[in-house]
Amino acid sequence: MKTKISILKIILVVLFGTTLQGHAINPKREFRGSWLHTVGQNHFAGRTTEENKSYLTEQLDLMEQAGINAVIFQVRCCSDAFYDSKIEPWSTYLTGKIGQEPESYWDPLEFMIAECHQRGMELHAWLNPYRSFNIKDTIPASHITQTHPERFVVFNERYYFDPGQPENREYICGIVADILDRYDVDAIHMDDYFYPYPVKGKVFNDSKSFKTYGNGKGLNDWRRENVNLLISDLSQVIHSMKPWVRFGISPFGIWRNKASDPDGSETNGLQNYDDLYADVILWAKEGWIDYQVPQLYWELGHKRAPSGVLADWWNDHTFGRHLYIGQDAKVCMDHDELDTKITMSRLLDNIQGNVWWPSVIVTSNYKDINDALRKGAQSTKALTPLYPWLSGGDILFEPDAPTNLRIKDGNELTWKAPIMASETPSVNDIAGFVVYKLDSPFLEEGTDNPENIVAIVRGSNSVKIPSTIVSGTWLTVSSFDRLNNESQPSEPILFTID
Repeated sequence: MKTKISILKIILVVLFGTTLQGHAINPKREFRGSWLHTVGQNHFAGRTTEENKSYLTEQLDLMEQAGINAVIFQVRCCSDAFYDSKIEPWSTYLTGKIGQEPESYWDPLEFMIAECHQRGMELHAWLNPYRSFNIKDTIPASHITQTHPERFVVFNERYYFDPGQPENREYICGIVADILDRYDVDAIHMDDYFYPYPVKGKVFNDSKSFKTYGNGKGLNDWRRENVNLLISDLSQVIHSMKPWVRFGISPFGIWRNKASDPDGSETNGLQNYDDLYADVILWAKEGWIDYQVPQLYWELGHKRAPSGVLADWWNDHTFGRHLYIGQDAKVCMDHDELDTKITMSRLLDNIQGNVWWPSVIVTSNYKDINDALRKGAQSTKALTPLYPWLSGGDILFEPDAPTNLRIKDGNELTWKAPIMASETPSVNDIAGFVVYKLDSPFLEEGTDNPENIVAIVRGSNSVKIPSTIVSGTWLTVSSFDRLNNESQPSEPILFTID
């Protein structure tokens, strides 16, 4: 049933911290993402490997402190790589020179996966599909822009893969397949850059490919079909190689304005469908994508694109796929709308979380945003949402619970993980564990309450017991699989201090 929200209801929740219509203030399951971008950054080039690792470790620690449970890390911004690609060159934003390997070798994607999982966080690999280098860049002769210039369109002084050429779709799918083959990512993520944003006086000249492949379609419909084919092909690659890896898109915040389409939003701005040739609603309808994160970067009362109106519109157009709201962290703080926007996202039935842009605003504690999240709306740990359609239906799988809980050396909880049903990787492989504290050994009294989550653990069968856990507390552990299905809790163990 569609939920219509009122400003009064939101104000009541924000002011009095109550629950409303069954929505908990801090839910146990919620997507709390953050975009860590690498394009245009000076954080990496000119620094040593150890300095870069230290910087990223610090960023992740601060994100974890703010309750972030999914990091969206930009690994391909301009047909280059923030990882050891077998296809494309190292990024200039990493080493200072296109194609130059780090002086003291490291692989940022590999490093980030390990560090995120160590903190119980997901790692979503963020790629820009079509954008390539500026024409003034010093580009290696071996790069595809140089070996196959006919496959690119130069627009506004930059190379773009021509979306109309089938070879380019195959190439981009190959990039994603290479990442999936070699890295334990939790998702493949793309943002709003499909066909480039319009620039006054500039023309995206794809007339040659349109003449060859247009097949009688109008130019706009043909361009949309080109992007549709890419998304469909990528979905097939991702879900056939690793069915548990999600495919997410973060589109521009407006699909279409009501002036262009009766089903559009009450807005007046640039449109995905008409200006970027991205029919993002179709992708959800067809089940090609697993989540969308529309970039609702405007304030609630924006004249042309009020974010509250848009949140309500997107809530009504999810088609059974997840919806998280892309929030501009600086705008939230500048307009004192942080709590209101989070509350709104929790009141709308089909929104399962928020993603903060950019991560550095959160980690730098701009206007105390890190403190606000840490002490308020993200003060408790949260599991990311369930993805039942990836397991072949709406019936949720329940993993086996851990066994043999033990207290080691007085301050470490250990357990035995469930035995895998098969050596072949599957969606039901155990991905991690949730550690709970309880006042009594009666499990049903505590594991539904997110305030009782002590830790979310991945890649380990143990955890240090925090100093805040007092003697006489019961501890229990559940397991969760790659789709976040959670087991029943284990038999509890009593923690005592001699």
